Amino acid sequence: EMATTLVMGIITMMINGAMLYYVGEDGVAAVTIITYILVFASSLYTGYSYGIAPMLSYYYGEENYGKLKKLVSTSLKVIAVISLVTVAASFAATKPLVSIFARPDNPVYDLAITGNRICTLALFFIGFNIFASGMFTALSNGIVSAILAFSRSFVFMLITMLILPAVLGVTGIWLATPVAETMAMVLSVLMLVKYRKRYQY
Repeated sequence: EMATTLVMGIITMMINGAMLYYVGEDGVAAVTIITYILVFASSLYTGYSYGIAPMLSYYYGEENYGKLKKLVSTSLKVIAVISLVTVAASFAATKPLVSIFARPDNPVYDLAITGNRICTLALFFIGFNIFASGMFTALSNGIVSAILAFSRSFVFMLITMLILPAVLGVTGIWLATPVAETMAMVLSVLMLVKYRKRYQY
């Protein structure tokens, strides 16, 4: 969580710089709108992960692995449902959401519409990644939690921001977040599988 906060500013600066280079100020305004929408959706996962953390810690400390396993399984299902709902809602409400920040006759509007439809794909993975990092924090494994958070918010975003815009231009900027979240999900799955026997979830 600390790692996520520390590097967010750096990544935001990179994204804004890329948008200024490829589109100009309108691009920065558009990406700001998309960021608001993604942060709003991500807050659902963050709130759930923080709320469930004490129960994960309690069951693990109590060595009640049956309840721990059931709680993790239920949480994954809940996050999957929320992911599907938020993706569907974001696609369906793209124009009304963007119109809150920009008028249809403004160039920012079309940029944000396109960007939101691409960046919305990240919502399939964000919840799972946030939960995985929060779960390891709850299980007192801060190292794995920090690795997941730092990789997701900085390493993978740095890689995608350096490569995709250079190849695809503005579309690459929009794709950077979904691709980075996909890479983060692969790492999260690997960590969950690796430590499954240790924590018996």
